[in-house]
Amino acid sequence: MRFDLMAGTAAAPLAPITRTPVVLVFDSGLGGLTVLAEVRRARPDARVVYAADDAAFPYGGLAEPVLVERVLAVMQRLIALHAPDLVVVACNTASTLVLPALRRRFDIPFVGTVPPIKPAAAATRSGLVSVLATPGTVRRDYTRDLVETYAAGCAVTLVGATGLASLTEAALSGLPVSDADLWAEIGPCFVEGAAGRTDVVVLACTHYPLLLARYQAIAPWPVTWIDPAPAIARRMTQLIGGPVRSTGDDVPGPVLAAFTSGDRLTPALRTALADRGIAEVAFEAMPLVLQ
Repeated sequence: MRFDLMAGTAAAPLAPITRTPVVLVFDSGLGGLTVLAEVRRARPDARVVYAADDAAFPYGGLAEPVLVERVLAVMQRLIALHAPDLVVVACNTASTLVLPALRRRFDIPFVGTVPPIKPAAAATRSGLVSVLATPGTVRRDYTRDLVETYAAGCAVTLVGATGLASLTEAALSGLPVSDADLWAEIGPCFVEGAAGRTDVVVLACTHYPLLLARYQAIAPWPVTWIDPAPAIARRMTQLIGGPVRSTGDDVPGPVLAAFTSGDRLTPALRTALADRGIAEVAFEAMPLVLQ
C-alpha cells in the first residue's frame, strides 16, 4: 500500500499560525532526538514537546495490530494534554504502520518518517547503496516499493540491524557500547566487489544518526550517510510555515519531554537530554499491557 508518509492531513499548507505553534515530536524512544534537533533549528520560536513511548520500546517487537492500538492510545493522551498544531512521527516503524489510522482519528497534520532512498540514489556514484534499518522496516513492502521506484538503477543492500537501536539507547544512558558490537550491526552495509563498493548508506531509523561519529570512526572506507531528519523538518515548515518573527539568530526555546515509563532515565541520559535542549522531563505512565 502506497501512502505519503511525509504529507500532512492535507496537501496544502495550513493557514498561517500567528501565535507560537506547538509541535509534538513522537518516537518509541530516543531516536526522535535527531529529528528534534532539526525541528528546533527550523522553528526556533515553536513550543516543542518530545514524547517517548519508552514503555513499549522497541516498537519492532510488537505485532502490527498491537502497535497500531498502542500508538493511537498514547497519541490520544498526548494530544489531549499538549494540543499540538502538528505531530512529527519520528519513527519509521510507526510511520509505515500507523499513520493512516492516526490521520483518520485526529484532525491535525502528521508528518512521518520515510527511508531517504531517493536522495541516496541521487548521491551515489558507484551505484551501490545500503539501507541500514530495523528488521521491521526492511520487511515492509513500503521500503521495497521505495527501492523499486527511486533506486531501480542501483544495487541496494537492505540491512536489518537487530540491536542497533537498543545499543544507541544504551550509549546515551551511559552504558558501554563496544566498537565490535556496532560493527556487527553496520558491517553488512559495506559491500565491495568488481563493480565498486558502497558509497552511500541510508540511516533508515531515527536512532541511528545519534552514533554517527562512531560509525564514521569504524567504517572501512568513507561513505555518505543520509539522515532523514532535515527533510522531515522541511516538510514541517511547508505545512505550518517558518518562524513568525525571525531575527536570523534565534535561539530555540526549551523543550518538554514526556516519557511513558522513564525506567531507563539514568543521570547520563538526563545530561544527554539537557544537552539537546530538554529542560523538563515529565512522566505520563502508560504501561504496555499485552493481551
